[in-house]
Amino acid sequence: MTQREKKVKTGCPLNCWDACGFVVTTQNQKVVKVEGDPDHPMTKGKICGKGMMLGDRVNHTERILTPLKKVDGVFQEVTWSQALDDIADKMQTIKEEVGTTAVLHSHDYSNNGLLKNLDQRFFNCYGGITELVGSLCWGAGIEAQKVDFGSAYSHSPEDIVHSRSIVVWGRNITATNMHILPFVKKARKRGAQLIVIDPLKTGIAKMADTHITLRPGMDGAVALAIAKRLVDDGQADDAFLSQYTYGFDTFNKDVLATVQTDTILEQAGLTPDMFETLVQAYSEGKPTCTLMGLGLQRYSNGGQTIRSIDALVAVSGNIGIQGGGANYAQLAVGESFNTTALTRPDKRKQHRTFTRMTQAEDILAANDPPIKMLFVTRGNPVVQVPNTNLVKKAFEQIETKVVVDQFLTDTAQLADYVLPCTTVFEEEDLYYASMFHNVVTYGQASVPPYGEAKPDRWIWTELANRLGFGDEFDYTVDEWLEMGLSLLNEQGVTLEVMKEKGAVKLPISDVPWFNKQFTTPSGKYEFYSLKLEREGKEPMVQLQLPHESKWRDPERYAQYPYTMLSIHPQKSLHSQHFHLVSALQEPRIDISTSIAERENLNEGDLIRLYNDRGSIEGIVKIVPGIHADTIRVDEGRWGAYGGSPNQLTPDTISDVGLGSTLYDCLVGIEKL
Repeated sequence: MTQREKKVKTGCPLNCWDACGFVVTTQNQKVVKVEGDPDHPMTKGKICGKGMMLGDRVNHTERILTPLKKVDGVFQEVTWSQALDDIADKMQTIKEEVGTTAVLHSHDYSNNGLLKNLDQRFFNCYGGITELVGSLCWGAGIEAQKVDFGSAYSHSPEDIVHSRSIVVWGRNITATNMHILPFVKKARKRGAQLIVIDPLKTGIAKMADTHITLRPGMDGAVALAIAKRLVDDGQADDAFLSQYTYGFDTFNKDVLATVQTDTILEQAGLTPDMFETLVQAYSEGKPTCTLMGLGLQRYSNGGQTIRSIDALVAVSGNIGIQGGGANYAQLAVGESFNTTALTRPDKRKQHRTFTRMTQAEDILAANDPPIKMLFVTRGNPVVQVPNTNLVKKAFEQIETKVVVDQFLTDTAQLADYVLPCTTVFEEEDLYYASMFHNVVTYGQASVPPYGEAKPDRWIWTELANRLGFGDEFDYTVDEWLEMGLSLLNEQGVTLEVMKEKGAVKLPISDVPWFNKQFTTPSGKYEFYSLKLEREGKEPMVQLQLPHESKWRDPERYAQYPYTMLSIHPQKSLHSQHFHLVSALQEPRIDISTSIAERENLNEGDLIRLYNDRGSIEGIVKIVPGIHADTIRVDEGRWGAYGGSPNQLTPDTISDVGLGSTLYDCLVGIEKL
């Protein structure tokens, strides 16, 4: 008998700018449709294709619905009890014989939710393990803004209407941040100019008053050249610089005075007219809203790039004012929750860290103790971590590998145990973004778990019971959520309110730093970072160029003359949807018209991109508007569909130590 349709509200778990509200239609305890929630205060019923396809993920015939154990190289279905008993026994043996840091947790943030933090609670209560620090996605930029401001905060989207100039710097908001568009359009109706700086002809670039293409990785140098011009022309905000900043005089004397604008414009491929447009935007065009993308800092000079753009925003006096801001991330949302209570760092007795970018090298080098066991959650590192071939080699040498996932990804195929986890529609949690708006969404479970899939928190609870600290997980879902919300209760944000309203805007200022009180050691905006000085690192903003460029490595450039940008595909968040969308499965390589002419390539040609780290093949697509020496490929591609471009990307660490250098990648082209 067919049951009536039921509609349930929840939130999107994807690690994305917008964190949309969903309305999920179910029938016979199955998801049949995913739509936007028209009552959500920020996303207002509009969602992207990636969110819609979460319904396809939950219903996909290849979804893993039973625990798997690899026996003689072949996966066999086993019971949860057998899988968890095996894993717990191995963990106990490792703890007794080698030490808990012989366990590595390799994770990322493919699916978010407040209660996903319980993985840290589990490993802390186990005694502390080897965990990853840094970020493939945004780590260098976060660290840069922490040393400049004290944290990484953004203006609310509603504040954009106060801007006279909007500079979208390396962020394709039409594809990755669609719900900021209405605010940008409203500001433009009020007379604001829209300038887009991007080496690619993105959707927002096509809408802009001015689209400026720079050679990849040159953004920080251009920002410093603009700042120098403002100072030289007497258009810097002297009042802000003298009262609320630390180290400006030294910055001006030792950094800006050495900037050679003509050289930078030539290196960046920027015309004098375009440069004047940018100078005007940060002088007469104030207040100026700068919206930075995460790709800006995926270079060896990534931290200095963000610090340089921050410095430009500071010099121009666009900090702490309506319509301004160096808008990169919004950590104030995540900081509102009581994650310390959820994760229990006080329980950790041992601790070791590897960087997320160099985890393969760290695994291969580790001997005190060596890595004996690997947990992978919320990620597909074999595809997503740079230097794919080295990652495979490192993972293959680990004795026991446990992957928590919904599909047999490239990483899961290497596992000894695959534990099937639930999707967003089968669990209850709170969902929020750390990059854009400050609305938190309560998500109900829309359907019961399919097959034998279990929520992550259930897996950690069952393992904790077997390892002797089950009392640390003896909480209901409501109790966990109340624990996480406890710091917000005084502002009226309680679980009861969340359930009643469904989506709540957190009490966060629309204009960060409006009181000019920064959380740096000096209490001021810091051109010269006292934090970095104490750590023995370079404290001053620096003019740096990408490592893989003709200026810093001319020999490499002679071999591999093109920059490869591995960009998020529009229909998939990283590697998550490649098996769902046939259009993604044909490897396409976008090249500029100048590359096509130089290499005698035509649309549809099969080519190979290569360097000393690896190679990939794909079909040529000639795209006008791409910077002359730039190639664009989709990141996240599974091995079954041609392989990840991370076979070519370097696994080096950015200048500030916490970011990847995925875009700092020179390649050659061979026609096949």
